[in-house]
Amino acid sequence: MAILLTGVLAGFLNVLAGGGSLITLPMLSLAGLPLDIANGTNRIAILMQNIVATNRFQKSGVKVFGLGLKLGIAATAGALVGAQIAVSLERDLLEKVVGVLLLIMAVLLVFKPKLWTEPKTRTGNAFLRYGSLVAVGVYGGFIQAGVGFFMLIPLVLIEGLDLLRANAVKVVIILVYTIPSLILFLANGKVHVGYGIFLGLGNIIGAELGARFAVLKGSKWIRIVLLVAVVFGASKYLFG
Repeated sequence: MAILLTGVLAGFLNVLAGGGSLITLPMLSLAGLPLDIANGTNRIAILMQNIVATNRFQKSGVKVFGLGLKLGIAATAGALVGAQIAVSLERDLLEKVVGVLLLIMAVLLVFKPKLWTEPKTRTGNAFLRYGSLVAVGVYGGFIQAGVGFFMLIPLVLIEGLDLLRANAVKVVIILVYTIPSLILFLANGKVHVGYGIFLGLGNIIGAELGARFAVLKGSKWIRIVLLVAVVFGASKYLFG
């Protein structure tokens, strides 16, 4: 039951902001899974939640599947090559860098609210558009926890989307690159399918609630949820 309830909260956070894996990975570890298998198992829940969230956004009139699919291909390229970069980095140092970046994001959320809540003109620089998604894909493919935060940055600042549409695109992108990532973990025996499906049922409920909340409340409320989640994520990375 604890895994299911954790999944509900994680699914809600992941769709609205990010950081759900910061609570699901410790829960799976408490359930007895080694961290590497917990990391792979978590991908089942992420896949299930994003299928549901994508469907809910589409039905609610936030139709961004085509854009999400196109950007998702770029993120997948990053996820597939990211291991070669990630293995050369010290995990402790990487976590501190991520924590500082999240704090900077929190400052922008507080002092630049219109940056996140009002649509802007999309940049015409293709290298910047797709390169930024490749970079985020590198992080998401092999670390995952907190990737939703960083996915929103290029979608808001480069694609020019408000937080509602950015979140809708985000779930499509993560859905796309999670498929090959999950296949990789399965092929290497790093997934507990039973726990993954059970966690995923909770994520589905949370994703449905999160997508409904996003459509109902809009970007201003999403910014508040995102700010809380970002501060929590930064604290987790910086202070453990």
